[in-house]
Amino acid sequence: MNVKSFDAIGNIAIVKFPEKTKIGDKKKIAKKILGENKGIRTILEKKEKIKGRLRKISTNFIEGENTKEALYRENNCVFRFNVDKTYFSPRLSNERKEIADKIKKNETVLVMFAGVAPYSVVIAKNSPAKKVFSNEINREANKYAEMNIKLNKLKEKIELVNGDIKKVAQKINQKFDVIVMPRPQLKDSFLKEAFFLSKKGTRIYYYDFCKIEDINLIVEKIKNEANKSKKKIKILNVKRAGEIAPYKTRLRVDFKII
Repeated sequence: MNVKSFDAIGNIAIVKFPEKTKIGDKKKIAKKILGENKGIRTILEKKEKIKGRLRKISTNFIEGENTKEALYRENNCVFRFNVDKTYFSPRLSNERKEIADKIKKNETVLVMFAGVAPYSVVIAKNSPAKKVFSNEINREANKYAEMNIKLNKLKEKIELVNGDIKKVAQKINQKFDVIVMPRPQLKDSFLKEAFFLSKKGTRIYYYDFCKIEDINLIVEKIKNEANKSKKKIKILNVKRAGEIAPYKTRLRVDFKII
């Protein structure tokens, strides 16, 4: 009756039960988790893997308070979001802080694929950035992003830019000092849009997913996209930012327009 794993997201634990676990056993495990973890008040069962560009999962309520809205804290920030309707990864907490630490005084920052605005809020709260622009296609995530900006008292520092970045990029009337791209697993790199919104000196933090032996292919892909957009770049750092499966990594490539 062991649990394979569970993710604690603020007041909610999302549990992956072994196949064919009976509901009675699920409730016993859920009660044990509630008893052993003070801050957790809701147990949900993970039904499906994250999928699609909107990165949604599906969960079933098992025990505790019947809610799918999480209240989560990290990096001196607080976030509200619905775990079924929006994507949020607590495992990227250190990654968000690391990016915030790289932002210099008075820089303007664009966060693509911003979701409920964790990168945007952490950067705005923990860095000397002048302004952070937060872009996301998921309407439900944008509602929570707006809520999270207010919760963290950052209305003056963050601007929401809702919609598909492919359409929105042409309407943004400025170039950015920093572009953060915490991409979901998509075929499109969206580097064309990033290069369009960049200028000489822009630093781009680009996330991708690959097998460990294919890391160099991601770097080559970025160089090829830069050539297509007639941009010269310098690779600053290549970092494995978390294992997502055996021999598969979330990769972060930091590079600069020169």
